[in-house]
This record gives sequence, C-alpha cells and structure tokens, in this order.
Amino acid sequence: MSHCHDEHQGHGGHGHDHGHGHEHDHSDDITPALQHSLYEHIKFDEINTMNETTSGSGKAVVKKTWAERLETEPELASDADEQILMTVPFTVQVKLHSILLRTSASDSAPRTLKVFMNRDGMDFDTAEDLAPTQVFELSQTSEVQEIPVKRHIFSGVRQLTLYFVDNFGDGDEDVTRITYVGFRGEWTQLGRAPTHILYEAAANPNDHALKGTDVNRLGQGTGTGRGA
Repeated sequence: MSHCHDEHQGHGGHGHDHGHGHEHDHSDDITPALQHSLYEHIKFDEINTMNETTSGSGKAVVKKTWAERLETEPELASDADEQILMTVPFTVQVKLHSILLRTSASDSAPRTLKVFMNRDGMDFDTAEDLAPTQVFELSQTSEVQEIPVKRHIFSGVRQLTLYFVDNFGDGDEDVTRITYVGFRGEWTQLGRAPTHILYEAAANPNDHALKGTDVNRLGQGTGTGRGA
C-alpha cells in the first residue's frame, strides 16, 4: 500500500475552513512523511543519473527539501527515451522504510520502478539483466507518493539505484518527468544503534492514503540498454 501526501486542498467537499470563514495555521504540524527523513545522509555530489535531458537535474530533484516538494522546477526529464536510471549513495548505513516521489497526472509520469540495493556500476544493460531488489507500480498523480519497501530486505543500504522503466504513455510518450525524490528510514553510524532524523521542514497537514501497488516481481523491463 502506498500513501500520498497532497497539496492544501479539501477532499470530498471538506476544505480547511470547515465552514467557519477562516483557515487554520498548520505551519507547525508534523506529518509521517517528515519522520525518519534521510535527507541529511545523502551524498548529493555523488548522485548519478543516466538519460537526463539536463545535466544535474536528477541531483537537483533529490536536493529539494520537503518544503520544496511541490515546486515544479527544477525537473528531471528523460532524454533519448522514457527510461531513467538514478543511483543515490548515502553517508551512513541505512534501513530504508520508503521512497517519496512526486511526478504528475500526465502520460509523462513514471509507471514502473525497479529498485536495486548496493549495486555498483549500474547501467541500463545491467538494470535489464539483473533481478531488482523490489519492483513497484506507481500512481499517475501530481501528489507526493510514499512507496513503502520491504524493510527486512532493505537493511544495510549504502546506495540505491532507481530504474524508472516506462511511463503512462504506452509507448507514445518519450519523456518521463519527475519533480521530487526523497527517502525515509533509519540510519546507523559506526558503533551506534539505529536512529533517525525527525524533522526536515514545516509539514503539509493534509496527508491521506492513496492506492498504490507493490508488484513484487522480477526482471520485466520494457526498454533497451544504452551505450556510453
């Protein structure tokens, strides 16, 4: 089950003013998406993104803070085709809880995500050939998706590779677009018990559950590998 963290909008006809003619101040609210943030433990300068239209755009969407998650720029867009391969290293050993993504409700939203743990030297050929650690079917939404992983598998993580295999264009959309990537989990530093970062920034209070699917299948890539 995935969760989704959306903008300050009411659902089912219930807005924030609750018919009282005023809005509530939620600037100090804390949401689950901010707990266990791994933002402080990402090696931003070592993030590697393959098939990005603009150099450094993959790194840029990971560097966005939680407070910046709804900003449409910078944006990671694929180049030659719809596939994107991103490797994110950490400064500590991580027990991953979930991945946070913001894409869009358009055909350019990524559809299938394969995640690999602690694989060095990944490229599109190896991403097609190797069995991923876990596979997910993503939602076609502009809200922030929280994608829970199998925690017992994602223990001792030093780096993650995210392989966005395809998008919702069914072959008619060559560009995949992503505007936010984040991670939640626990971290361990030499001789210490697992701990976590509690807060990164002020929260968005209107969080709710959204259907998502964990496919739990292996090696069904749709694209071809790329050369250097």
